[in-house]
Amino acid sequence: MFDLILKGGTLPDGRTADIGITGGTIAAIEDLSTAEAGEVIDASGDLVSPPFVDPHFHMDATLSYGIPRINASGTLLEGIGLWGELKQVMQPDEIKARALEYCDWAASLGLLCIRSHVDTCHDSLIGVEALLEVRKEVADYIDLQLVAFPQDGLYRDPTALQNTIRALDMGVDVVGGIPHFERTMADGARSVTALCEIAAERGLMVDMHCDETDDPHSRHIETLAYETQRLGLQGRVAGSHLTSMHSMDNYYVSKLLPLMAEAEVAAIPNPLINIVLQGRHDTYPKRRGLTRVKEMQAMGIDVGWGQDCVMDPWYSMGTGDMLDVAFMGLHVAQMTSPDEMRRCFDMVTNVNARIMGLEDYGLRVGAKASMVVLDAGNPIEALRLRPDRLCVIAKGKVISRQSRNDARLDLPGRPASIRRRHSAHS
Repeated sequence: MFDLILKGGTLPDGRTADIGITGGTIAAIEDLSTAEAGEVIDASGDLVSPPFVDPHFHMDATLSYGIPRINASGTLLEGIGLWGELKQVMQPDEIKARALEYCDWAASLGLLCIRSHVDTCHDSLIGVEALLEVRKEVADYIDLQLVAFPQDGLYRDPTALQNTIRALDMGVDVVGGIPHFERTMADGARSVTALCEIAAERGLMVDMHCDETDDPHSRHIETLAYETQRLGLQGRVAGSHLTSMHSMDNYYVSKLLPLMAEAEVAAIPNPLINIVLQGRHDTYPKRRGLTRVKEMQAMGIDVGWGQDCVMDPWYSMGTGDMLDVAFMGLHVAQMTSPDEMRRCFDMVTNVNARIMGLEDYGLRVGAKASMVVLDAGNPIEALRLRPDRLCVIAKGKVISRQSRNDARLDLPGRPASIRRRHSAHS
């Protein structure tokens, strides 16, 4: 007797199977046609996926667009300046309310694992306190990791180092940084070393905003790879953005990528934001700023897509849908072969889970019973349509349901309704 059976769904690898859930765990993936359950959900013909995972987000800023003003230039630096203004007027309850609203969006979309950076440069640490409360409140359905992020620079801001350590003492999960925003390249490299040493001492993971610039001489990822190996942090470190690699000399990159692979440093590009913020000083040709995704994957480096921002000082749009992120990513990275498109889907599910160290994730017996049913036949069709999430299950409980939204036609000789599914790829 199962608590819940998901019947006849198509798994991302193409298999069709029933999934039996007991408590908060996947108990069986097989033919369960004779089994009984407290509830049976028919997923025949629909894609059943593990939940979506976002390894790079800023929940303390989300849904704040227009407060206290908009980013008129659309640049990263104005966004950082605007965030500094927002920090002076925001209140803990407001941060928490916005974050919880975003988590509602995420839950409805099957985004059940999120890593959020939280600014540690405000002496009050109100963002840290608010998101620690949010993490606790959403724990039954969303796994929320928090990154201690000295947004204004570990050394550029006079209290960032002590506040980052305070945030980690309060229970923040991951060590973050922003070396390219320090006053000098030397200070940036020094900050990478200091932060990695803190992570090593505490047994924590590292996720560093790294080289989010069009400057090809911003090469802090090299220092990050070095410190990862020196301190034995292999498999626990990610470099986020890495947009300077878009502009780097090819010979230097041919040296850099093997260093990253050897150190097992993962990469988290954020395609929606990277192509909006980068290249703002260019006329034409205009750089788009996305890092070298396919080249890193060819070296065996884990590369996952991140959302980064939704309606905040840096980005005026966004929905919380990781399929939007992967859809943009496959276009900008030119990952349009069937294998590459399937890889893009994997990047917002399994690869991102691996980067975040989520050991109980996935569609397998014994894993956490979290999954999403999509109105699509396979991962490629899911990317094309970014379809409705018919059902979202979090830790064994159904937390969201949605009816199919077929369009109704009134055309002579044509069908009465239309659904834009057309599975040309398997």
